[in-house]
Order: sequence, then C-alpha cells, then structure tokens
Amino acid sequence: MSDIGDWFKNIPFITRYWFAGSVAVPLIGKLGLISPIYLVLWPEAFFHKFQIWRPISATLYFPVGPGTGFLYLVNLYFLYQYSSRLETGAFDGRTADYMFMLLFNWICIVITGLMMDMQLLMIPLIMSVLYVWAQLNRDTIVSFWFGTRFKACYLPWVILGFNYIIGGSIVNELIGNLVGHLYFFLMFKYPMDLGGRSFLSTPQFLYQIFPNRRGGVSGFGVPPSRRPLPQEQAGGGGGGRHNWGQGFRLGDD
Repeated sequence: MSDIGDWFKNIPFITRYWFAGSVAVPLIGKLGLISPIYLVLWPEAFFHKFQIWRPISATLYFPVGPGTGFLYLVNLYFLYQYSSRLETGAFDGRTADYMFMLLFNWICIVITGLMMDMQLLMIPLIMSVLYVWAQLNRDTIVSFWFGTRFKACYLPWVILGFNYIIGGSIVNELIGNLVGHLYFFLMFKYPMDLGGRSFLSTPQFLYQIFPNRRGGVSGFGVPPSRRPLPQEQAGGGGGGRHNWGQGFRLGDD
C-alpha cells in the first residue's frame, strides 16, 4: 500500500485530484451510494431545479459496467498520462495557467453539453487536454497498438477512431478535440504564429491561489513550433523530433 501511496503523491497536483475524482465518483455511483441519475448532466434539473453540482459530477462520473469498463479504463489512462505530461511539461511550475486551461475547456464543454443534451462530460475534457498536449508536442513520435508509430499531432484523431471501435460513438471525442483546438488556437496559434491579439489570459485570482514556481512573463514553458521562414530553412536550422520518452503504449507501466 505504501507503494501506491507514494505513486499517488508523485502525481502532479491538479492531475492528482482530477484523477482521484474520476475514480471516486464512478465508484460512488457503482456502489449505489448516490444514484447515477443525480450525477449526470440533465439540463432541466440544472436550470429549473438548481442542481448546480451536475456539471462537475458529470465531468467526473462514468457508468462503469461490463460494456463500458474497458473504455473507462482507457480514458482514465489517457487522463493520467497526458494531464501529467502537460502539467510537468509546458505548464511546469504554472499551476494557475494549467488550471485556467482546464476551466476554459470545461466551461466550453459544459455549454456544449447543455445545448446538445450530453449527460457525460468525462471523455470530452480528457480529449481536450490530450489534444493540447498533441499540438504542443506535434512532432513527437508516439507508439500505439500493434507497433504503429506516428506524429503526436495525429494522436487525437487516431484515438477518436479507436474509441469509436470500442465504444461506438465519436461525439464525445470530437467535441473534446474541437474544444482543445479552440483553446490552442486562441492561446498559442493566433497570438504567437499569426501575430494576432491574445484573447485568453489567466485571471489574477488563480495566481493568488496557485502561485507560480518559476519566473517569466508568458506563463508557459513551451510555445508551439512555428513554420520556419525560407531564409531560416536555407540556413539549416536544427529541427528534429522532441523526445518525450517513446510516446505511449497501452499497457506500459
């Protein structure tokens, strides 16, 4: 048990509590301690009965059963892997900025869920985080099942197809990818690559709750790569792959 405790304590701060909630809430529903009907996103109950906890519980809850257990475990793995990598990579020492990204993505997903009558929001939020990681590490070579290898920028779409095979739907994954793209475009692509204004910035109160552990101005450790100018290409400039381990392979420790 001490090994499990040490492992849990070593999970990055935000990821640790997100992961714990994503285990605890489905377990509560599975054991019948709280009826799952009170955990899903139900617009009528949210707007007319003021059950304001539903957007949060619907983000953490997943109905675990014989037909959904594998899909749940796979997405729990994605949560742990890619939230940890973002929190210790591009957002290293920037807990407030990472929390803002999660809040922005979550609010967009909740609004979409209320409009589209989506009851479960776990997979869209996980996929939005995975999408951001894939774009910030787009040239990293990742490994998937059966030895397939490809650039990280394709990973969200490969997983979309993979979850369709094992789960039968792509709506959750597609919404997650679109929300992740919206955040990445507004925070990184448009202001940094296209020279536009910055539409997103972390609120000051989050910095007061989660003070930065490093100096700097931008709040991010790894900006997205941009296309080199012709004269830079002629000059040779070093490119190459990022080496973030060997990507991931389902089943690895």
